[in-house]
Amino acid sequence: MNLSPRAVRRLKPVVFLLCLLPLGKLAAETFGVAGTSLGANPIEELLHRCGIWGLNLLLITLAVTPLRRLTRINALIRFRRMLGLFAFFYLVLHFTVYAWLDQGFAWSMIVEDIVERPYITIGIAGLLLLLPLAVTSTQGMMRRLGRRWTQLHRLVYVVGILGVWHFYWQVKQDILEPVIYGLILFALLGFRAVSAWRRRRRTPRNPSEETTDHARTAHPG
Repeated sequence: MNLSPRAVRRLKPVVFLLCLLPLGKLAAETFGVAGTSLGANPIEELLHRCGIWGLNLLLITLAVTPLRRLTRINALIRFRRMLGLFAFFYLVLHFTVYAWLDQGFAWSMIVEDIVERPYITIGIAGLLLLLPLAVTSTQGMMRRLGRRWTQLHRLVYVVGILGVWHFYWQVKQDILEPVIYGLILFALLGFRAVSAWRRRRRTPRNPSEETTDHARTAHPG
């Protein structure tokens, strides 16, 4: 089973709108549309929701390749870049809420937080590692970088680990939610590890097959 190019084109706007839904809901609650609100601590709620949706979309991005291999719907790969960029977008919003609404762009205090609070340190590290992946996500950069593009974009696995770790460390009491995220990430990375081990065990029958195998696995995520 696979999706036709026409089906992919029709589904992309749907996926785009679905990725925007959390932002629309946040905007409605921020401005009190239809009696909604962010509760007693709106800044903390905004910070949490933006971070959670960034992490959600990051894990969904990492799930594309396993789903593609399990379902054999190769066209799923066509949605991965959009999902990854939306993950970056929500995580940038997460940082913006922290730097602007929580800290008032007091950069000395922000730097002090980054140095003294380990969960903020690894959160910033994850965002900085995600930046070059977002910048080089275009087809042009993929062609320009060649094999280096694949190596660079493997950093997404490190970003996933740092994101879950950041979430776990900032939770003060109930750790169930970050533990669930950790288990999901462990399953996704475990799938990749097993797949890579199986590929290494296979000996290509000829050089052309080796080239084909590399082309098929040239996209991390």
